[in-house]
Amino acid sequence: MTKGLRRWLVAVWLCTVLGALAETAAILLFGELTDNALQKGSLDAFWSPAVQWLVLAVVGAAIGYTGGSLAVWVSERFVMRLREHVFDHVQRLPPHFFQRHRQGDLLSRLTGDVESIEQMAVSGLIGTASALFSAVFYAAAAFWLRWDLAAATFALAPLFWLAARRFSAGVKSVARDGRVADGAVTSVVEESLGNLVLTQAYGREDAERRRLRQEAHAWFRAAVRSARLNQAYGQLVQVIETVCVLAVIGIGVWEISEGRLTLGQLLSFAALLSYLYPPVRSLAQLGLLITAATAGAERLVEVLDARPAVRDPARGADTGRPDGRIDVREVSFGYPGADGPTLDGLSFTVHPGELVIVTGPSGAGKSTVSKLLLRFYDPDAGGIFLDGVPLRDYPLARLREYVTLLPQETLVLHDTVRANIACGRPGASEQAIVEAARAADAHDFVTNLPEGYDTQVDPNSARLSGGQLQRLAIARAILRDAPVLVLDEPTTGLDALAARRVLDPLRRLMAGRTTIMITHDLDLAPDADRILVVDNGRIVETGRHEELLLRGGAYAHLYHSGREPEAYAGQVYGGCAS
Repeated sequence: MTKGLRRWLVAVWLCTVLGALAETAAILLFGELTDNALQKGSLDAFWSPAVQWLVLAVVGAAIGYTGGSLAVWVSERFVMRLREHVFDHVQRLPPHFFQRHRQGDLLSRLTGDVESIEQMAVSGLIGTASALFSAVFYAAAAFWLRWDLAAATFALAPLFWLAARRFSAGVKSVARDGRVADGAVTSVVEESLGNLVLTQAYGREDAERRRLRQEAHAWFRAAVRSARLNQAYGQLVQVIETVCVLAVIGIGVWEISEGRLTLGQLLSFAALLSYLYPPVRSLAQLGLLITAATAGAERLVEVLDARPAVRDPARGADTGRPDGRIDVREVSFGYPGADGPTLDGLSFTVHPGELVIVTGPSGAGKSTVSKLLLRFYDPDAGGIFLDGVPLRDYPLARLREYVTLLPQETLVLHDTVRANIACGRPGASEQAIVEAARAADAHDFVTNLPEGYDTQVDPNSARLSGGQLQRLAIARAILRDAPVLVLDEPTTGLDALAARRVLDPLRRLMAGRTTIMITHDLDLAPDADRILVVDNGRIVETGRHEELLLRGGAYAHLYHSGREPEAYAGQVYGGCAS
């Protein structure tokens, strides 16, 4: 994360050293002015140290500006790189990871917790170096002025460290509670806004308000406890500083009375103390800040420790565009943490250009087939082959160019209609985008939108119906032009009229492509080259539409019932059909 930034960190530290030297020299000049100009009332003795002090102030200001600006640039650059790294990692994680973690909590980890690591890795280093260099120079100047006063001062310095250590355990605990509570509040807000129609339709406003209040109370308690700890630490440090200053002044008065110390030296020493204690206090307080940041960093490490379910092969298969033959051979698979396998010895073949429909009751394993074909997961046993090459041997990016998924959820970007279609093939020409929209029966309604293809849409857009959004998704898949197409419940959520409206675009999308359609809606069943009925992870019946109806088995029950397949989960026959 710090590659290319280290030389700038060194530059920040160099600015810190030069700034501390300039301030130290200015304090010593202040003592000279006091003894030679102020006490004696000599204007001639004023000008030389005054000019030097002014030059030091200007140089110190320039150095401080440069160092501060560089420090901010390095810190924000680090945050940006770390956030991109975590985001890239999250995008490679398997679907079950997101089912186990609330979306709002993940959002909190990608924002606030990323900044926690920055506080440890960058701001902590810069702050530590700045405080350390400053303390060393001011301490050296103090010993040079009066070693006995300096020794008395540093004898009390460990009190700052003891105070920080006393508070560190509580700070870490409350910081973690605060980060967790913040993620929970974000999750409740995100979930409530996402289900706003359900909330209003069922009068759940009070229930959602109670959910938010419950999580907000946890955040409130953590925030108040954190504020109390910080206030207690700050007030204790002020008392310690007062004790140190009074000790120095007392010793200084005695030294002046004995004639061993001038007023200018005492004032210079007091000024050095005023500069010395803040970095000493910062060194102690940095421990508390890093301790608090550790709580957020631990939450982020939990995300980074999650492993992707699949990886690119060490050496990808060197093949051209495949014809699209899919072979599923004795595939067994179970989701992580599941009680048993979702698929058990599943086998079938789809030849180039064929349409195969996979149907069956809910929970039978239909949608799992789509996840394996796109390599969101790899089978636990058996294998899946594209033109005879194991899917594992294809680089993920290239495999997903060859296998296009039209998922059950209509996925729409918060962008223009043009951008939503063009993401199927980045860099596609305007003509290609329009042709894809025409093939999907989307061009007419798009041109009637206020800004045509430049109209902004999103998943909750009131401008477009579910069927229109689905036709945009079909246009995207047409533009992608992959040899293999996987359709996962393409008409789910559409009313009968909208579902019929997308059938023709779907037929055009499937033409000439190897198509596997996972569905309980059997309107396209007569078009299928083969139908597979799956139950308990196995194929229990297979054949063409007319053939399966004549058998009067599981498929006939599903087709004639006009109900959801899950209503017939107990009627699907066991065993494997040929």
